[in-house]
Amino acid sequence: MLELLLCSMLTIFPDYLFRRYVQDKRIGREITFYSVWFELRWGITACLILTVSLITLIFYFHPATTAVTAVFRTVTILPETGGRVAEVFVGLNDKVEAGQPLFRLDSSQQEAAHESARRTIAEVDAATEVARSELAVADGQIRQAESAHRDALAELETKTELRRRNPNTVPLRELERLRDVAEGQQGAAEAALANKQALQTKIASLLPAQKASAEAALAQAQVEIDKTLVRAGVTGTVQQFTLRPGDVVNPMLRPAGILVPAEAGRLALVAGFGQIEAQVIKTGMITEVTCIGKPFTVIPMVVTQVQDAIASGQFRPTDQLIDVTQMARPGTITAFLEPLYAGGLEGVPPGGSCIANAYTNNHDELESDNLGTPRWLFLHMVDTVGIVHAAILRIQALLLPVQTLVLTGH
Repeated sequence: MLELLLCSMLTIFPDYLFRRYVQDKRIGREITFYSVWFELRWGITACLILTVSLITLIFYFHPATTAVTAVFRTVTILPETGGRVAEVFVGLNDKVEAGQPLFRLDSSQQEAAHESARRTIAEVDAATEVARSELAVADGQIRQAESAHRDALAELETKTELRRRNPNTVPLRELERLRDVAEGQQGAAEAALANKQALQTKIASLLPAQKASAEAALAQAQVEIDKTLVRAGVTGTVQQFTLRPGDVVNPMLRPAGILVPAEAGRLALVAGFGQIEAQVIKTGMITEVTCIGKPFTVIPMVVTQVQDAIASGQFRPTDQLIDVTQMARPGTITAFLEPLYAGGLEGVPPGGSCIANAYTNNHDELESDNLGTPRWLFLHMVDTVGIVHAAILRIQALLLPVQTLVLTGH
């Protein structure tokens, strides 16, 4: 409407002034509906053409959109394991810091496993002390067996020498018995030595491995106990948090609530522009935004990123073929906007709706020397249209609260 009024001021209104005050024609006599069309047909036609051209320039070179939102992420409050709530430390809408406890699950089962692992470690330590005592006993058994073996060998040598001197003094059966006794004592000494080696292996390898396994089980039990205490991952506000002691939570089926980060929605805006402006929207474009939650204010922003894919064309593999008509609704070019100055989005509530106008930058091209006259005039026209568009945005910033009240019925 504003474009039509502006074009009318440049075409129809001067023509009317000429007819009224130069040709002295009056409304209702010479100036009728038919005569207005017949005499002002060139002005009306020029006005319509100029209006369409101006609107085309505005919406193409200075794209606007009402699909601007202060999007923000939320953090689902979930325990790493399911269980029954034992304690709750915060309430609904409470401000929390990162690492602050939110609630604790019943940990009796985990504590029992922790105590079992701790007692297993004590048992391994006791078994190590017993093995060391058995090692000392094995040393005594080795010395005793070696001593008996030496005695048996000495007696065997003595009686062998006596029989060599006088075969009738020592029977042959006695020598065989002494050989058996010596071999038996040697076997006892080897068995005692093997027992010592087994104890040394047990003390050096088996019991430390068992203790390490028990310590790992103790650490795992402590980890499971720590999992029962749920802490805030980020600084923010707890929302939809109605847990009470005795409630059962499950990481798959029943979350505990939502944590809204403190910086959520205060760093950038997400805007959706029409696909016809895909060749115009570029990173670095200056943008002006006005929001319902912060009326009568124009926020200068800049396009920091343009998404190179349109969401309406995506699909997922399913057991059914996709009909293209289901994706007939055109999607938008998603652009990310950040304020030019620090604190630009202060006062804009997360999730708030806004409108935005983006402006092309032709200054560098206008300053170049190799620019032809038609191109120079065209770029100046585009910049002039940008000034008009900026004025339109400021009018919209004034009318946006009133429009919102009318739409909401207040």
